[in-house]
Amino acid sequence: MPELTEQQLTDQVDLLTRGAEALYTESELRHRLAWAAREGRPLRVKLGMDPTSPDIHVGHVVQLRQIRKFQDLGHKAVLIIGDYTARIGDPSGVNKTRPVLSGEQIDANAATYVAQLSRVLDPSPEKLEVRRNSEWLSQMSFEQVIRLCSQMTVARMMERDTFELRFKDGVPIGVHEFLYPFMQGYDSVCIHADVELGGSDQTFNNLVGRTLQENAGQKPQIVMIFPLMVGLDGVQKMSKSKGNYIGITDEPNDMFGKVMSIPDALMGNYFELGTELSRAEIAALVDPAQTHPRKAKAELARLIVSQYHGPASGAAALAEFDRVFSQGNVPTDMPEIPIPAGAIPLVDLITLGQFADSRGEARRLIQQNAVSLDDVKISDIAATVTPATGQILRVGKRRFGKIVVQ
Repeated sequence: MPELTEQQLTDQVDLLTRGAEALYTESELRHRLAWAAREGRPLRVKLGMDPTSPDIHVGHVVQLRQIRKFQDLGHKAVLIIGDYTARIGDPSGVNKTRPVLSGEQIDANAATYVAQLSRVLDPSPEKLEVRRNSEWLSQMSFEQVIRLCSQMTVARMMERDTFELRFKDGVPIGVHEFLYPFMQGYDSVCIHADVELGGSDQTFNNLVGRTLQENAGQKPQIVMIFPLMVGLDGVQKMSKSKGNYIGITDEPNDMFGKVMSIPDALMGNYFELGTELSRAEIAALVDPAQTHPRKAKAELARLIVSQYHGPASGAAALAEFDRVFSQGNVPTDMPEIPIPAGAIPLVDLITLGQFADSRGEARRLIQQNAVSLDDVKISDIAATVTPATGQILRVGKRRFGKIVVQ
């Protein structure tokens, strides 16, 4: 990498920090980028992800897209699969102790993460290194753990807002939860991270990494903090566990429909964190005086689908959504629901179509007036129907299934 001019440094910092809400620190980032170019050594850019669910969602991609920019500038992404930290559960942003996952669940989820990364990152070996933190954390002796913990005080740990609030509210805090920031910070020591990216709920953990690196005689990592993408409910952060997420492997039409369901007030957040449009373009799209909100949201959905499935799929999803929801038609492609001949309770039909995980959830959908058969709403939870082949079951706004009597 050739030595950078001051203008090139400024341009790179602007590119890499787009959308960041905090940076520790800009002067260090400039210095580290200049050093990397001068020495011909790519920076090691860390992102840690605990495999607590099988899917990467578009909220995760906020940081992944920024890391791709580092890769495109010649640097190396180091993705830490937190298979060991997931056994504790990150207390960031939660007000209760997280449930512990089994080793089998963690391994299965981690495998899907690695498979999905190439949708965003450059997977070539010189640009991407994937590590599991069990490599070093599982090898630590109890003495080493105590030595690690001795580098921080209880007062410093209680500065973390979630711990402070839980303590004041009398909500139990497990001693093991104090270990999580040490484990994440120690990851940075073990891989010699130059930069770490994280969401705003990771600020404390990332800064612990800086402290542990300094104590280990390393240059402290630059920490880049990005806003959290709000989930489809418009209230909480996007999360698989909360069911308010858009998975990057979602089918194009489903992905498009999910984006169209977000509250209008979220469009700015999604445009800023989920697309590469300029701020001027975003301002014009989210201004109702310049762009109708439905048109703006449709453009947002098209862009997001295109990012993960290609421009042709984005255009096709837009056309299909318009055909189904604007013109009142049914989807051209929908799953079939094979059922035996004869009468069947409506709740069983819904679960057979995989529109609900349980009969209880199916009953709630019926009570919410969200279920129809051939456009006829059914609100009786005790209803029994005798469907015919070709009839359409609709649940909610976006889910359709075609009945096939066997």
